[in-house]
Amino acid sequence: MKDPIKIVISGGGTGGHIFPAIAIADALKRKQPTAEILFIGAKNRMEMERVPKAGYPIEGLWISGFQRNLSLDNLSFPFKVISSLCKARRILKRFKPDVVIGVGGFASGPTLRAANRLGIPTVIQEQNSYPGMTNRIVGKNAKAICVAYENMDLWFPKERIHLTGNPLRANISTGGFREEAAAYFHINPEKPVALLTGGSQGALGINKGISAQIESLKSNDIQLIWQTGKSYYEQAVQEVKAAGLEGRVLPTVFIDRMDLAYAIADVVISRSGAISISELSLVQKPVIFVPLPTAAEDHQSKNAQRLVDAEAAIMVRNQVTETELVPTLLELLSDKERQEKLKNNIGKFAKPNAADDIADIILKINS
Repeated sequence: MKDPIKIVISGGGTGGHIFPAIAIADALKRKQPTAEILFIGAKNRMEMERVPKAGYPIEGLWISGFQRNLSLDNLSFPFKVISSLCKARRILKRFKPDVVIGVGGFASGPTLRAANRLGIPTVIQEQNSYPGMTNRIVGKNAKAICVAYENMDLWFPKERIHLTGNPLRANISTGGFREEAAAYFHINPEKPVALLTGGSQGALGINKGISAQIESLKSNDIQLIWQTGKSYYEQAVQEVKAAGLEGRVLPTVFIDRMDLAYAIADVVISRSGAISISELSLVQKPVIFVPLPTAAEDHQSKNAQRLVDAEAAIMVRNQVTETELVPTLLELLSDKERQEKLKNNIGKFAKPNAADDIADIILKINS
C-alpha cells in the first residue's frame, strides 16, 4: 500500500450526508494515520463549515440540485454542471487521489464523473433503500458500492455491492444515561418521554401535527422534547405557554446532545432519512416515521416502508399529521408490548461498525 494514501471524499448538502462522510474520514485516519484526505463539497452549503470544524480541508464547487418545479434557477443548472466538472477535474489532477468516495449530495456527481474520466477508482456510499439517479449513473463504474439495505442489485452490479450500513456520527451511543439525560433536559425520568425531531431544520409536518392537538397532551403525563427548527421555534413556545404545558413540552431549535435525547426517549417521531433510520436502529428506539414528501424520488417513504414491512416502525404520512400524529403517539406510548416489538425488530437493521467496514473496503482497493 502506498504511504501516504490520498483520498477525496465528495458530497454533502445536509447533515445526513456530511456526518457519514466525516465518520468515514475519521475511520480512515484511525487505520491510516498518515492518510491525506480532501473533501469536495458545494459552495454555500453546510459542509463548507462543518468539514473544517471536523479538521479536514474542503474545496467547493458551484453546483446545486435541479428543481423539479418550474424555476429560474434551472436556467443556470447546465452551466453549474460544466463548471463543477471542470473544477473537480482540476482538483483531482492537482491532488492526485488514489481513491474518490461519493457520499451523495450535489457535489458528489461531478466529482465522481471527473474521477471516472481520469481513471481514478471510485467508491459509492449509498444511504437509502432507493438510490438517486446520480448514484445509479456513477455506480456503473464504481469499484465498490457500500449500501445500507439488501436487494440493491436492482440498481448496482451485485458483485460490487457491500452491505455495510450507514456510518454514524461519533456521539451516538447505545448506552443508558437516562438519569444524566433527565438532568440535562430538566425532565422527570420516571414519566414517559417522546422525542420529536425533523432534523437540524425541523419538520413542518411534524410541527403542525403537534400544534394541531397540543391541548390533548394536557390529560396525560407524557413529556416531549420537541426540536422545532429555527423558523417554528417562537410559535411552538407560544403554543406551549398557551396550553399551560411549560416544563412538560420542551421546544428547542436544535439538540446538541442527541445521545442524551435518544437515551431519555421512550418513543421517537422522526423524518425517515437514511441516517436517522441508522441511528434509531443502533439505539433501538420505537419510532413513528413521517417521511418528507418532497424528498427526491420519494425515497424517505421507501426507506420507512422497508421498516414498516418488517414490523420495525410505524409510519404516518405528512399530509395527515394534524389528525393522526398525536393519537398514534399516545397509543404507542400506552402499548409497552408493541414498543418492545418495534425495538427488537428495528435493532436488526443496526450496523454499528459501518464506518470501519467502509474504510477497510476503501483501503483494500488501494492495496
